[in-house]
Amino acid sequence: MQTLTLPGTDLDVSKVCLGTMTWGQQNTEAEAHEQLDYAVAQGINFIDTAEMYPVPPNAQTQGRTETYLGTWLAKQRRDSLIIATKVAGPGRRDWIRGGRTDLTKDVIAEAVDTSLARLQTDYIDLYQIHWPQRNVPNFGATAFDPSKEKSGGPSIHEQVEGMAAMIRAGKIRHYGLSNESAWGVCEFWRAAHELDVPGPVTLQNSYSLLSRNVDNDLAETLFRQKMSLLAYSPLAAGILSGKYLGGAQPENARFTLFDSLGVRFRKPLVPEAVEAYAALAKRRDITLVQLALGYVASRWFLGSSIIGATSMAQLKEDIAAAQFDLDAGTLAEIDRIQLRYPNPAA
Repeated sequence: MQTLTLPGTDLDVSKVCLGTMTWGQQNTEAEAHEQLDYAVAQGINFIDTAEMYPVPPNAQTQGRTETYLGTWLAKQRRDSLIIATKVAGPGRRDWIRGGRTDLTKDVIAEAVDTSLARLQTDYIDLYQIHWPQRNVPNFGATAFDPSKEKSGGPSIHEQVEGMAAMIRAGKIRHYGLSNESAWGVCEFWRAAHELDVPGPVTLQNSYSLLSRNVDNDLAETLFRQKMSLLAYSPLAAGILSGKYLGGAQPENARFTLFDSLGVRFRKPLVPEAVEAYAALAKRRDITLVQLALGYVASRWFLGSSIIGATSMAQLKEDIAAAQFDLDAGTLAEIDRIQLRYPNPAA
């Protein structure tokens, strides 16, 4: 398993990160531990979770994923692993802290302590803001809407101060952003410079053959701020596995079980684009999973691909495919398909 040091950190992470968001909903604790044992045996040392998980989120299961990870982590050599988790952003989840999800310094501190307890560890290697405090188009929305602006709420300066306080306390080593825009990343760095404290080191955004929002201004931002992308949904929530081709609804698949999930991946041009990529994979005598995960692995700004699965068979296939090298001819054909379908699940 290839590793790299995330820029601006001493974190040596595997190029494949184990995602966890199904644990506690679609996966039992025993299954979660089986996935963890297998992933570590394959050389993965990077595990990503969130206080909000599992997904789809609800009051009964919230926090269960961190708990499952914690019961396993308590039996491991902690310094051999890189653990990332996230504080929920504002709104959306009224059951988290009784609705106290504005990202104030106090809320960040409370969320860190709660995650530490569930994870059964003394520190978090990478602590991330799950989605922005401010009004921003997200989770498949593409147009900024000024009418959704709200006054008040903690500033980016306060959020940076909150993260810096946790670093000084030794409770987190570094922090990152998620579902963030180029403007937001730059504002976090501007605040960090003004306060003379550490800035964010990673950006965790959706990225795949179908979701290409990172390629433009965000890619430039990552380059100039010396940050890495942690790519989530590199298989577009399973659509790029090919299991939904032709309108199939396989039993126990995520979009079969949870019809309201993944709206961004149900946009009109998505099925056409997937068909085109499936045809390319067939011409190249590789699987669609190898094509999709190999493409993400080829990007210069990638820190790690976050791979999640509900079955061991899926996990084994995905971990291998996320290390697959695509040749120049295949990459050139992908570029041609992207001229027709530049960002179908934006």
